[in-house]
Amino acid sequence: MARMNRVKKMLEERRIKRWKISTKLLLLILVMGAVSLGLFWFLWVHQADAATFLESSGLVKWFDSEEFEENLQREAKNYSVPAAEDDTEGQKEIQPFLDSITDEYTGVYVYGQDDGLYRCGQITDIMRVYPFGSLLSMSQEILGSQYGDIPVEFQNGTFDVIYYSYHRSQFIYPYMIFSILLCVFVFLAGILVFMGRVMKRIFKVKDKISNMAQGDLAHPVPYCGEDEVGMLAKELDSLRETLDMNIKKEESIHRANRDLITAISHDLRTPLTVLRGYLDILRLKRCPEASRDEYVEKCIRKAEDIRVLTDRMFEYALVYEVDETAELKQMPVSVLNDILEDNCEFIRLAGFSVEQTLVLPEGCMSGDEIMLKRIFSNLFSNILKYGDKKHKVTVEAEREHGKTKIVLANGIKSSGDEVESSRIGLKSTEKMVRMHKGSMHIERENNTYIVNISI
Repeated sequence: MARMNRVKKMLEERRIKRWKISTKLLLLILVMGAVSLGLFWFLWVHQADAATFLESSGLVKWFDSEEFEENLQREAKNYSVPAAEDDTEGQKEIQPFLDSITDEYTGVYVYGQDDGLYRCGQITDIMRVYPFGSLLSMSQEILGSQYGDIPVEFQNGTFDVIYYSYHRSQFIYPYMIFSILLCVFVFLAGILVFMGRVMKRIFKVKDKISNMAQGDLAHPVPYCGEDEVGMLAKELDSLRETLDMNIKKEESIHRANRDLITAISHDLRTPLTVLRGYLDILRLKRCPEASRDEYVEKCIRKAEDIRVLTDRMFEYALVYEVDETAELKQMPVSVLNDILEDNCEFIRLAGFSVEQTLVLPEGCMSGDEIMLKRIFSNLFSNILKYGDKKHKVTVEAEREHGKTKIVLANGIKSSGDEVESSRIGLKSTEKMVRMHKGSMHIERENNTYIVNISI
C-alpha cells in the first residue's frame, strides 16, 4: 500500500512538472488567494486576542476603568437623578453630567437601586459615526466591550450606574489595514517566489546560450521539469550536442582530408622516383637494346600510376566530406605478384641484391590494385632510401588459408637512426593495409629491418 502511494505521488509530481507555466501560475494564484483569505479570517477572528495582548503588554491604553469610575463618583455628587424616564426637566438637568463623562466610545445607564427602573442614560453612537458600520459591528462583537456596574451616590440618593466602553473600536482600522497588508504580502511573496524560480531557470538558460555563443559546447544545459522553460533547456541541450557533434565531425573530416592529401602527396614521390630511375636507365643506356621497349612500357605504367594518384588526390580534395576508402574487389593473385616483381626489379636496378621467393598460386584475392601499388611502392621506396646495399634484400610471399603473407627484410644504413623521420609513408601504408582487412607488423633486429604484412 505504501509503495502504491509512493508511485502515485511520483506520477502526480511528474504530471505537475509537465504543466505549463501559465497553468502553474493560475493554480498558485488560486492557492495563495485561498491561503491569504484564510490568514485574513484567522487574524480577524483573533483580533480580540491581539488587542488584549497589546493592552497587557502596556503598548496601548484605550480606556482606564478606574479613572473613569473615580471621575464618575466625583461628578455625580453635583447632580440629581430624574425621578423617572419621562421626567423631562430632570433629564435636562442631568444631561451635562452625562455629556461630561461619556464620549463617542462610552455609554452610561442609570437605574434605581431599589426598583431597578431605568432613569436616564446616554448611549454611544459609534456605529453611525464610522463607515462600514456592519463590519465594525462584527468586529465589536469579536472585540467585545469593557463593562462596569457600580453604585454611585448622587444628590438625591444612591443609584446603580452601568457603563460600556467601546474604545477598543479604535483598534479596528489599523488592525484591518495591517491584516490586509500582511495577506497581500503573503500572496505576493508566493507569486514572487514562484516567478523568481522561473526567472532563475531562464537566466541559467540565457547564460548557457551566452557560453555557447562563445564556443563552450562541452558542458550540458541544466534543465528540470517539462514546462516551457524545461523543454527550452532540453531543446537547447539537444542543439548543443548536435553542434558539438557537427563541429567534431567537421574537425575530423578536416583532419582526415589533410592526412589523406598528405599521404597521397607522399605516395606520389615513390612512382616519381621509380619513373625517374627508369628514365635514367634509358638515358644512360644501361639496359639492353632488346629491353628498351619493356622499360618504356614500365615508364608509361608508372606515369599512369602517377596520373591515377593525382586524380584521386584532387577528387578527395574537391569532395570535402569523402574519406578515402578501398574499393575491394576480386582480382587475380598474379596482380600482386607483378607488383612485387616490378618493385624487386626496380631496387635491383638501383644496386640492391634481391632474393625473392614468391610462392603465389593461381587464383583470386580481394583487394584494391591502386592501393596495393601504393603500399609496396612506399615499402620498397623506404628500402631505396634507407637500405644498406651491402646487405641482401629478401622478399618472401606465400598464400595460405585465403591470406597472403609478405615479408620484406633489408639492412639499414649505419647513418640512418630512424627508418623514416616523418613516418608519413608508414602511417599511410598501415592505414591502407587495414582497409584491406589485413595487418602490418614492423620489427628491428640488430641492423635488420623486417616488415610482415598479411592481407
